[in-house]
Amino acid sequence: MREIVFDTETTGRDAETGDRIVEIGAVELFNLSPTGRTLHFYFNPQCEVVEEVVRIHGLTGAFLRDKPLFADIADKILEFFEDSPLVAHNSEFDRRFLHAELVRAGKTPPAVDRFTDTLAIARKRFPGASCSLDALAKRFQLDRYGFDLASRKGPGGHGALVDAKILAEVYLQLKGGREQKLIFESETVAAVSAAGAQPIIFTPRKPRPIALPSRINDEEEAAHAAFVETLGGEALWRKFTS
Repeated sequence: MREIVFDTETTGRDAETGDRIVEIGAVELFNLSPTGRTLHFYFNPQCEVVEEVVRIHGLTGAFLRDKPLFADIADKILEFFEDSPLVAHNSEFDRRFLHAELVRAGKTPPAVDRFTDTLAIARKRFPGASCSLDALAKRFQLDRYGFDLASRKGPGGHGALVDAKILAEVYLQLKGGREQKLIFESETVAAVSAAGAQPIIFTPRKPRPIALPSRINDEEEAAHAAFVETLGGEALWRKFTS
């Protein structure tokens, strides 16, 4: 299944009172694995970027002044999103900003039911624990996969594309980890390959024509049988051996 993990950086917290998106980053997933396709843009918000917010993402008004307007890029964003589910951390925040910007641009925003909130998933899995993106990245030890988590602690340490890439890995871990699915059907292989992902194809081996002889000697077999007798008639071992 194709999904898009995305993140935004903004001029503030309130999309309804004039705060704007200044950066968007998105990562394409197929069956929870990044395909390598990403989307990333900075925007001129046409309003002030206060110092308190600049300390978070490092994007000053001077840096953003020559960037395109969101309305100029809206079609490219919607084209990348297609009709796929959209995954974000505290998704309601990003959804409200995306909705407001698309309405300003005269575009139809994605429906609410297309959004998946990884914060809600994490809170169910780790009740009472911190479930910020940084806390989850540390919990899942994402530095093992090349993410520079230490740099995020300083001023300007957050960025939309970097955060989307981290969130894609966190989402994978929340869904069960990096265990690869074995793919048996040729139709599934073709679909995965078309999306740019690299499937693992399982080729079954033929059974041995003659079974290998047992390596347990008579003394070991007798000792095992004596041990099983001590477990009682309801021992699980008896249910799986003859």
